[in-house]
Amino acid sequence: MPGENLSRDEARERAALLSVDGYEVSLDLRSAVGDEAGDGPRTFRSVTTIRFRCSEPGAASFADLIAPSVTAVSLNGRDLDPGEVFDGSRIALEDLAADNELVVDAQCAYSRTGEGMHRFVDPEDGEVYLYTQYEPADSRRVFANFEQPDLKAPYRFEVRAPEGWTVWSNGAGTLTDGVWRFAETKPISTYITCVTAGPYHYVTDTYERVLDDGTRLEIPLGALCRKGLAPYFDSDDVFLVTKQGLDFFHEHFDYPYPFGKYDQAFVPEYNLGAMENPGLVTFREEFIFRGKVTQASYEGRANVILHEMAHMWFGDLVTMVWWDDLWLKESFADFMGTFANVGATRFKDAWITFANRRKAWAYRADQLPSTHPITADIRDLQDAKLNFDGITYAKGASVLKQLVAYVGQDAFLEGARRYFKRHAYGNTRLGDLLSVLEETSGRDMGAWARSWLQTAGVNSLTPQVLLSAEGLVDELAVVQEAAESHPELRPHRVAVGLYRAAADGTLERYARAEVDVDGPRTVVAELAGAEAPALVLVNDDDLTYCKIRFDTTSLETLKSGLGSVADPLARALCWSALWNMTRDALLPARDFVELVTRFAGRESDIGVLQMLHAWAESAVTHYAAPGWRARGAALLADSARRELLERTGPGSEHQLAWARFFARTAEEQGDLDLLRGLLDGTTTVPGLEVDQELRWAFLEPLVVHGLAGEKELEAELARDDTASGKRHQVRCLAARPSAAVKAQGWAQVVESDALSNALAEATIAGWGRPAQRELLAPYTEKYFAALTRIWRDRSIQIAMNIVSGLFPSLQDSTATLDAADAWLAAHEDAAPALRRLVLEGRDDLARALRGQACDAGAVNQG
Repeated sequence: MPGENLSRDEARERAALLSVDGYEVSLDLRSAVGDEAGDGPRTFRSVTTIRFRCSEPGAASFADLIAPSVTAVSLNGRDLDPGEVFDGSRIALEDLAADNELVVDAQCAYSRTGEGMHRFVDPEDGEVYLYTQYEPADSRRVFANFEQPDLKAPYRFEVRAPEGWTVWSNGAGTLTDGVWRFAETKPISTYITCVTAGPYHYVTDTYERVLDDGTRLEIPLGALCRKGLAPYFDSDDVFLVTKQGLDFFHEHFDYPYPFGKYDQAFVPEYNLGAMENPGLVTFREEFIFRGKVTQASYEGRANVILHEMAHMWFGDLVTMVWWDDLWLKESFADFMGTFANVGATRFKDAWITFANRRKAWAYRADQLPSTHPITADIRDLQDAKLNFDGITYAKGASVLKQLVAYVGQDAFLEGARRYFKRHAYGNTRLGDLLSVLEETSGRDMGAWARSWLQTAGVNSLTPQVLLSAEGLVDELAVVQEAAESHPELRPHRVAVGLYRAAADGTLERYARAEVDVDGPRTVVAELAGAEAPALVLVNDDDLTYCKIRFDTTSLETLKSGLGSVADPLARALCWSALWNMTRDALLPARDFVELVTRFAGRESDIGVLQMLHAWAESAVTHYAAPGWRARGAALLADSARRELLERTGPGSEHQLAWARFFARTAEEQGDLDLLRGLLDGTTTVPGLEVDQELRWAFLEPLVVHGLAGEKELEAELARDDTASGKRHQVRCLAARPSAAVKAQGWAQVVESDALSNALAEATIAGWGRPAQRELLAPYTEKYFAALTRIWRDRSIQIAMNIVSGLFPSLQDSTATLDAADAWLAAHEDAAPALRRLVLEGRDDLARALRGQACDAGAVNQG
């Protein structure tokens, strides 16, 4: 990635010098169809006119462009030599005037990495589909610009496309004389401009609302996907959630949606979950479900739709100055996605999913050596790319949830309303938001921000219970601890719940107190004199961001009766706490697996159940003592088989979840024979429909264990000759238990860039299978030898995928740790972003080894 980085200092200097009045961008995409390109990349013509001002006439600056070639450059009517001013990523601009016009005529490359203008050929019908994806800095792969968020400007796009295609952009478009012309946008940042083009299936609707001032707001709605996915596209549900979200945000934000139309495009081979381009939000097409899925999948899609919609205000209307304050958009959108899901849609239990799933992501990220404050120190674009992480999203959202409780929901929303009106179409920093919250709440936000936004690490809260001679609570205290590396003890507003067995055998809360935990030990005076609890749940109702610990009595209660906790949120919090204890080597992995096999079948919340399945797999794969792994996997498979065949309701979503879990854990011959029977129809389970997606799930373990191979995969692809089917086939091909297959997969991903981002991702996913540790062992040395070359030669997205996806985490030994340490010691001058990824892989491995030692110790103690 030589020359493609941009530092924060460079961005500050350019922003101080330049202000942008507008862009006109003309793209000719007719080259997207036709014969494949020769030796060079397939390109399209991009002509950009930028009008901008310079505060210091005579000064020099630069524009950004990543393109194979530049045909012509003109600055203020003066032709410049492209060979002299363009270095592959920047266009040098000398002797600027007070008012300037830059015209750049370039040949830009279509992408196969999901960055810039991505080109996808549908294997089902040969149709070509295009879309753009830019965050944080890939619009420069499509048109010349000033690629930083604080140089906002209005844009006019025009696009020439192959005949029969439709083109969409941020503004409304019209086709005249073979050219699609789009309405000028409001001032927005480069990274949220967008173009989507191709023979997409397109559905429309309309949102209407009468505003408080009596005016009628009408927003044209659209939703699009590839033609091959049209039979599965439940656009009615997408529009339903969209309208519910628009109602919710209009009611709470008092600022009408400002960007005209609202299209939502579900596109192939997408690197992200979704992207908040105003007027044209893009999503990964996996949100269109080809087979039966659980309600957790629909809830997740609704959350993403609402997350991106919240960005129309937090991020698009008001944008951070630089990526340091990425949280100003992502943390807010992550919080608002769940807030609106609960407040506006059918998914009233979305806070349970948030507590169990989103926070798990945050807890992991916050314990890595790369953890950082929510307001991060982002030195350059590579730093920015890696900070779309669990801290910025989930921890930031968790902290905002606390902030709402701290200042009050009314004050928080009034602060948001003032923030939008005060900074519309502008850029902000942390202080801009804090100042309006101080106005509306009357609270000093400085101390809160220092504790929660400007420090890293997660605190743990543990109850201490002292009983009187009469068996009542004499004193209950909450002990707060912090990691040595991040010693900050924060103020927490928590609820402490006391639970006991009810007459029906359930564990129910009988006492609760809210308290401000501040410092190492806080006494909860309100609970003195209460009946002795069987379970003390610190952070009941999930009011704060912390790791929950248990006293001895509570832990024993959960080991014998976790499934009896009546409240689903309390139960989810207990599961999350036990998983954190497993990762922290405080609970043996086999104990966690036993809890899952005993109580997961009683879990009513489908999202929590699916999370438990993932955690249990991870416990066996990474945290169990090596000698117990086979036993642990067998226990999980036995539990899944029993639930699938005997306990779950026919046709229920729980049955589907257990069927998928069974496929992922099956290793014994009898279990694999059952999967084969379900595939060929000789075995049936009442209510279980084996659709195409489930067929791939059942076929994969047969491939992993050598009971199916290339012939069976070719036959399955013939049944499902689609883009989705191709990804499944590629993943399964890489999962075959053969040294030659592993060598081929390695070569395809590491030694070649021929695979698209989606097929490279599928190959990586299939290549590294826990059951094939011995086959993968020779690649540890090769991995560390290839790192610097991968980072140098590949785009940052693909490089990140390879570095993280191929880290030898399954070679769980001190020798692998030593290899990682040796590479880090020998490459202190490597790109900080690359070192961060290696450090994270190394830390995960070290944590796994500690967990394995804990699990082995449980045997020795027994």
